[in-house]
Amino acid sequence: MFQGLFFLRFLGIFCIDNHVICKEGQFNFFLSIVYSENQLSWTLPIKPWIFSEYRIMWFKSCKMTFVCFNRMKSYRYPWTRLYSTSGTTVDSSEVKTFLALAHRWWDEQGVYAPLHSMNDLRVPFIRDNLLKTVANHQPGKPLSGMKILDVGCGGGLLTEPLGRLGASVIGIDPVAENIETAQRHKSFDPVLDKRIEYRACALEEIVEETAETFDAVIASEVVEHVTDLETFIQCCWQVLKPGASLFITTINKTQLSYALGIVFAEQIAGIVPKGTHTWEKFVSPEMLESILESNGLSVQTVAGMFYNPFSRYWHWSENTSLNYAAHAVKSGAQEHQVPAESVLKEETEELQATASTIAGVREEVKK
Repeated sequence: MFQGLFFLRFLGIFCIDNHVICKEGQFNFFLSIVYSENQLSWTLPIKPWIFSEYRIMWFKSCKMTFVCFNRMKSYRYPWTRLYSTSGTTVDSSEVKTFLALAHRWWDEQGVYAPLHSMNDLRVPFIRDNLLKTVANHQPGKPLSGMKILDVGCGGGLLTEPLGRLGASVIGIDPVAENIETAQRHKSFDPVLDKRIEYRACALEEIVEETAETFDAVIASEVVEHVTDLETFIQCCWQVLKPGASLFITTINKTQLSYALGIVFAEQIAGIVPKGTHTWEKFVSPEMLESILESNGLSVQTVAGMFYNPFSRYWHWSENTSLNYAAHAVKSGAQEHQVPAESVLKEETEELQATASTIAGVREEVKK
């Protein structure tokens, strides 16, 4: 007990009539002391702005414990990870949400109507950027010969259009009922049945067997649902071939996206089922670009997207404060390496050209 009181005096804390006055810089406050037989507990009526950046602070000395609770507001040190380090990127609570809607994927007037409409933007966005990497393509099947991984494919709303463009597509989703819906729908088209393969699994489960396999990875409306974004991006990098593309569509983390994307779209208009999104998981283009670049992916394009709930159509926009699409390319060592023989040949030719020029100048001087 006396050791604890000595510690208080050391901090500049004085006891007056069963109250403690603490004066340490700007932290002036009163504490009520409640005595018990074995411990000393404290009650702290602290002003809202004091310690506002901290969830909990501890000061200990012998048997004395000082605990300060304020607003439940987390503080993250700059050297800590931004995302969880769990073994999976799948959020089990979100799996339950999509499980309940697994049978409604192909209802074009239902809860997934915005995703059906989004194909008008995202399919050409993927196709046109992939065609920049090939010299020739077949009419009607421009993506023929390409292997694409559609992560979080749901019922196959984006997987099927990519298959119709000639690509060989693997669609994966952690919700087995979503995969059953996708399998059933593609079975009606014999052509798609050959080009598309579906698997009920998470991305990290197929990384080893599909390393550097795909010409493109699609994560459309997915990254705002994963538990560990950095691990997810690392897995995307691993399954991409050098020079291959990653396409992402997602929601920006802004006040506007909260107001329109959650309050209006989910709670008022019912455009999206309640609980579909968690605002804390939204990611800004700047943060996404930082994670992509730090994991060996060079961002090529970021474009804003806007959904009109009245016309039910999507439009490209210069404003990225709501939805946006991003295209990144996996950098490959071979893109930056020049064979030593080529370098030596070029240097030899330059030296020969320089020697010829000098010889010509000397001849002119003699004349």
